[in-house]
Amino acid sequence: MLQDAFQSVIDALHAACLAHYGERLVSLAVFGSVARGTQRFDSDLDCLVVARDLPSGRMRRVEEFEAVESRLARCLAAVADRGVTTRISPILKTPNEVERGSLLFLDLTQDARLVYDRDGFLAAYLGRLRDRLAVLGARRIWRGNAWHWVLKPDLRPGEVFEL
Repeated sequence: MLQDAFQSVIDALHAACLAHYGERLVSLAVFGSVARGTQRFDSDLDCLVVARDLPSGRMRRVEEFEAVESRLARCLAAVADRGVTTRISPILKTPNEVERGSLLFLDLTQDARLVYDRDGFLAAYLGRLRDRLAVLGARRIWRGNAWHWVLKPDLRPGEVFEL
């Protein structure tokens, strides 16, 4: 039941992003506990939206995303009636920003669930990053209650490396 409720929100999010961003939408990925299937009834739905021509600045992007959230209101109310009190937690990036990289993408190499990916853009980027992490011998380790990355286990003092 819990996974069905979250899947209905993911489906509605996909439709809302397509309706709002149209041809600007490049990729939509879900990550975190929902992507891993370890969500609780109150887990956030973490998502990455990659779109062309996003406004500059986080607040302007969040304001634009409010149109997507408005389209989700009925779906979120319906799952709330079933005891699932999720909310959408978006990260909004342009394709160029994705290509420049972010620590966020480390975890996405492991647990991203691609919902929409025009021309395989995000899959290709994550694949390249995954390959680079393998060359470095990087590992993701569970420590305490969070994941921790050891990017280059054989790092020597003064050595510089790039992802």
